[in-house]
Amino acid sequence: MNTTNRDRLMLVISVVMAAIYLFPLYWMYVTALKSGSEMFATPPSFWPSAPQWGTYAHVWESRDMGRYLWNSLVIALGSMALITLLGVGCAYVLARYRNVWVDVGLFLILMLQVLPASLMITPIFVGFSQIGMLNYPRLAVIIAVAAKSMPFFVILVRATFMSVPQELEEAALVDGNSRVGAFFNIVLPLARNGILVSAILIFMQAFGEFVYSKSMIQAVDLQPASVGLNSFMGPNTNEWNNIMAYATMYVTPILAIFVLLQRRIVSGLTSGALK
Repeated sequence: MNTTNRDRLMLVISVVMAAIYLFPLYWMYVTALKSGSEMFATPPSFWPSAPQWGTYAHVWESRDMGRYLWNSLVIALGSMALITLLGVGCAYVLARYRNVWVDVGLFLILMLQVLPASLMITPIFVGFSQIGMLNYPRLAVIIAVAAKSMPFFVILVRATFMSVPQELEEAALVDGNSRVGAFFNIVLPLARNGILVSAILIFMQAFGEFVYSKSMIQAVDLQPASVGLNSFMGPNTNEWNNIMAYATMYVTPILAIFVLLQRRIVSGLTSGALK
C-alpha cells in the first residue's frame, strides 16, 4: 500500500472513530429537543420534527441550574488552585533531584493514581468526620479531589520540568541566583504552558466530580451539578428530555473549553515527550 492510500485509509478510520465517539453527544443534544412521544417512537428519529426549545428554560428554572453550576465551579476552581499550589513544587523536585528516596516517592505517587475514588471515600469520610471537616462540605470535597487528582497533575508537570534544560538553571546559579530564584525566574516561565494545561485538565476533571460530593455534601444548596443530575434518577424515570437538557447545559461549558484550548492542551501534554 502506497503512502497516499495509507493516508486515506487512516483518514477514513479516524472519521469513523470520531463519529462513533461523538454520536452519544449528538443524541444527548437531539433528545433534549424531543417531545415525550418522539422520544419513544419506533424507529427513532434523528432530528425532532418540532424542537422543544423551551425545555432548557424549564429545566434551568425548575432545577435551579445556576446554583448547581456555581457549586461545581467553586469545587473545580478550589481543587485546581490547591493542586497547582502544592503540585508544582513536588513535580519540580521529582524532575530535578534523583535518588532512591525520590524514586520511592514517584512510585508511591503512581500507585495513588490507580486508586478509585469509590475505594478512597470511606477512609476519607471517616477521617473528615473525626476532625469536623464535614461541617465545611465543599472544602472537604476540594481537599478530597485534590488528594485524588494530585498524582495525575504531578506526573504531567514533572514531564514538563524535565523538558526544560538543566543547563539554564546552572547558568542562573553561576550568575548569582539562588536555587529558588532560578526556579521562579527561569524554570517556571518556561514550564508555564505545561502547568496551565495540566491545571485545565484538573479543572475539567473536578467540574464533573460526583463520588465525594454525593457522600459529603448533604445540603442541597451546596451540591454540584453532577449530584443535581443524579436527582433525576428514580425507579420510574421517564423525563429523558429534561435529563438530556440538564446534561447538555452541564457538559457544554466543558466541551467549549476543550475545543477552544485543544491545541494548547495537546502541546502541553506532549511537551515532555521529547528532549
